[in-house]
Amino acid sequence: MTNQENSVCVVMVPFPAQGHLNQLLHLSRIILSYGFPVHYVSTSTHNSQAIARVHGWDPAAVAGFHFHDCQVPPFCSPPPNPDAAIKFPSHLQPCFDACWHLRKPVAELLRTLSSRARKVIIIHDSIMGSVVQDAGSIPNAESYGFHTVSAFTLFFFIWESMGKPQVNTEMPDVPSLEGCFTQDFLDFIAMQHKYLDVNAGSIYNTSKVIEGTYLDLLRENTKRKQHWALGPFNPLTVPEEDGCSGNRHHCLEWLDKQAANSVLYVSFGTTTTMGDEQIHELAIGLGRSNQKFMWVLRDADKGDVFNGEVRRPDLPKGYVDSVKEKGLVVRDWAPQLEILAHPAIGGFISHCGWNSCMESITMGVPIGAWPMHSDQPRNAVLITKLLKVGITIKDWAHRDEIVTAAVVEEAVRRLMASEEGEEVRKRASELSGAVRQSVGEGEVYSKEWDSFITHIIK
Repeated sequence: MTNQENSVCVVMVPFPAQGHLNQLLHLSRIILSYGFPVHYVSTSTHNSQAIARVHGWDPAAVAGFHFHDCQVPPFCSPPPNPDAAIKFPSHLQPCFDACWHLRKPVAELLRTLSSRARKVIIIHDSIMGSVVQDAGSIPNAESYGFHTVSAFTLFFFIWESMGKPQVNTEMPDVPSLEGCFTQDFLDFIAMQHKYLDVNAGSIYNTSKVIEGTYLDLLRENTKRKQHWALGPFNPLTVPEEDGCSGNRHHCLEWLDKQAANSVLYVSFGTTTTMGDEQIHELAIGLGRSNQKFMWVLRDADKGDVFNGEVRRPDLPKGYVDSVKEKGLVVRDWAPQLEILAHPAIGGFISHCGWNSCMESITMGVPIGAWPMHSDQPRNAVLITKLLKVGITIKDWAHRDEIVTAAVVEEAVRRLMASEEGEEVRKRASELSGAVRQSVGEGEVYSKEWDSFITHIIK
């Protein structure tokens, strides 16, 4: 790389929630591999959170990033409410609101970098537009919005906001947005999106192999912008950790003892809190299914994951002992990418957050879809109805109902021990293979990356 090209630096501005921090951290690793300096900017708490939860690659690689710990005024970090009518993590709103205060330190950093570099490229979460708004006043800076949701979900948001114009593709039925977000967060998104018009383009953590139709529709309906599908961001080959160093999570050693494709992984992400009644029904259903399972049971993250007590949801009395021959309950944060990459995993009950969907697709693991909030109900449609790499466990139309133990038991058996499950597993494996093939030299992935890198260095 020439000195001139090397004088391009890249600034990452993530949104302060795990699924968002993680995607831009993965993207930072790829951009660093092209030889560009990468500056990752967030609060000190969220930078620490991103680093502590690196998974799927050597954590030492983050030493190559420049982390900028910005201070924001103290914010309230209440516990999640398992009984909330809307499952969106409204307890994180004070944390989201505090990020308005990142505008000033980010502007100062951009001005400093712009005086040293030929070009400053800002890649910011699409809901952090207000924080990078000063980029427009810096002549050698360009900003790019990064969308952490699927192209499918984003297209439907845009298409509905345009009044559902005629398009040349059959439109599947998608759930309404009712119950997906709180009004406070919808107002927050609307405010942030006002700043996206200045972007030089949009970046997605997806692939044409997975969502080509909807990437094309986005291009057609937002013609002024450049679009790059640069995914998958997560590594496709997960390195074997050195068990002797004590770094390997204990759950992986449990998986080592299980047969191939025999274990169901159950996890609802970092922003989901289940009520006690639903936890009880899920526990009983998993136990009765007679399938091996690993269940990550933890409360949603707080705004500061390092501070304060975390609720430890109750399980039925004696449950852990009663299932110990076939089940493992993990109570702390778990390295999901390593788990999904493990040959013992044969299915994944998931909330269908986009991180989880992409990780599951790339690792060839079929999904039992149980959406909770945000973009998840629409991602569930993509996974089950269009890609056909999953089955529905909880339909969004029944979001206010408890999923009974009997329904859980039946769904687990369908996914793990039925002809239907085998078909879905086969399709998941085929899609994973197609995505992996697309990452080869000269294939669609490298063409997208070549286009993006050529664009930012010109």
